[in-house]
Amino acid sequence: MMGYDRPGEPLVLGVPRAAFRPSPVFLGLVALFVTSGVLAWQRYGNVRFDVFLFVVSGWLVSLCLHEYAHAVVAYRAGDRDIAHRGYLTLNPFKYTHPLLSVGLPVLVVLLGGIGLPGGAVWVDRHAIPGRLRHTLVSLAGPATNVLFTLVLVAALRIGFGTGGSIEFWAGVGLLAFLQLTASVLNLLPVPGLDGGNMIQPWLSPQYRRMYDLFAPYGFILLFALLWSPRIGGWFFNAVFAIADLLGLPPEFFSVGFNLIRFWQG
Repeated sequence: MMGYDRPGEPLVLGVPRAAFRPSPVFLGLVALFVTSGVLAWQRYGNVRFDVFLFVVSGWLVSLCLHEYAHAVVAYRAGDRDIAHRGYLTLNPFKYTHPLLSVGLPVLVVLLGGIGLPGGAVWVDRHAIPGRLRHTLVSLAGPATNVLFTLVLVAALRIGFGTGGSIEFWAGVGLLAFLQLTASVLNLLPVPGLDGGNMIQPWLSPQYRRMYDLFAPYGFILLFALLWSPRIGGWFFNAVFAIADLLGLPPEFFSVGFNLIRFWQG
């Protein structure tokens, strides 16, 4: 249904159409991603810095799309107010915790080469009827990471050797690996993360109360689990096994990770 809020300002279901337009911040990230990719492809200037910009901007674009997927499915499922909160504009500065959802994941990428999931979009669960819809809202974000992983791996397998610099393709390989780690981490049944939120609606009231009690500490629990040499080893063994099945060579990740740390010389 169309209407008007201010003269000339169209509404969609009572929401200004501007709430659905991609923000200049997101468009700037996309432009940086494309530009740095072209520079890395041509080995123009400092190629290590080019790859750094390519990987970081690509990772930020994927974070925006991950959270957008949560928001758009929640909007379609019944949470109309999510548009007023700015989540449908793909602007990372609209997130509930920009530092935890943007700053921390980028820092972990640079220091550890792990695609850390973020918890950014606040969804009004009371506005969404039905357990299946709640599960689909939580699934939408990780599904985006899985799709990114498959697209990047396909691009690497088809495009490598047909043109472009080895540094560019190493950046593509690193991005694919980051998306893969994010996919696996997001699907873990950890309270507060997407994987846990997918099963939360199906728990009994007793277990749901316990889940809600631990949910705010999901990030801390995740770090604690990955810090354990045994559990961290299991996780990375599983990630590398999936990478092998997808045909993602580990050397691309290694070279790409070394390239983005350009400050080390």
